[in-house]
Amino acid sequence: MERLTRARLTNMDKVLYPELGLTKAQVVEYYVRVAQRMLLFLRDRALVRTRYPDGVGGEGFYEKDAPKGTPKWVRTFTKFSVSAGKDTDYVVCGDLDTLVWLANLAALELHIPLSRVPLTDTPDLVLFDLDPEPPAGLAEAAQAAFLVREALEDLGLRPYVKNSGKKGVHVVVAVEPLYGFRETSGFVHDVGVRLAQRSDLVVSERSQTGEPGTVLVDYPQNSERGTMVAPYSLRAVREATVSTPLEWGELASLRPFGHNVYNVPDRRGDPWMRLLDEPFRLPKL
Repeated sequence: MERLTRARLTNMDKVLYPELGLTKAQVVEYYVRVAQRMLLFLRDRALVRTRYPDGVGGEGFYEKDAPKGTPKWVRTFTKFSVSAGKDTDYVVCGDLDTLVWLANLAALELHIPLSRVPLTDTPDLVLFDLDPEPPAGLAEAAQAAFLVREALEDLGLRPYVKNSGKKGVHVVVAVEPLYGFRETSGFVHDVGVRLAQRSDLVVSERSQTGEPGTVLVDYPQNSERGTMVAPYSLRAVREATVSTPLEWGELASLRPFGHNVYNVPDRRGDPWMRLLDEPFRLPKL
């Protein structure tokens, strides 16, 4: 591996998923195997990472700034952060070397914004983040996703779906870079309101967060500061699950922990291969 990448690899025998005995070397191998599919969605996006240097049993931390010692060959994008009151140097991962470097840093989770650099205030993705509240779970999130799909297809859009790798489901539409986040967030909210009027399962307001047995359409995720866990990213849970692009036909049989570090690299095809090639214009509601 060291001969195939510019990244310096260290502590490859470090166990990052204690319940599975999964080492850093295996995490690096996973990201190498999914790189061709994953890099399509990382390229030209300002990454936010969740790092676990001591493994998922230890304390992790959320990281936006490129860390000290970042190699000169790693691409970065500088953006002023209003909340932090300073410039932030984001990592932009467009190649295998950078992906391997991130894996070596124990950046287990990679999160992407819904826009590309340098047009960070102009989204090219619209996200329906479907978050179930117990006793609702993954099955109910999948049910809500089918409702979202029907609504979007009726509007002439082509939605794509993936699991979040935890309890939720993400439905995504690619859009032409013609809108601001206020417009895309408003569109998701409006669709959520319509669905909530038709189904007791769906709620559309943040004030309804926590209502038992419901699935929230979390529309504020469509913001310049909002992110989505990247397609094919690992999740920092003991089962080493993966946020996996799915065919719609797979959604009905979706199981918790069903897509993980062991089986995702062997999946045939890529259900999201055409997503970025088919941007739409938002319809009037």
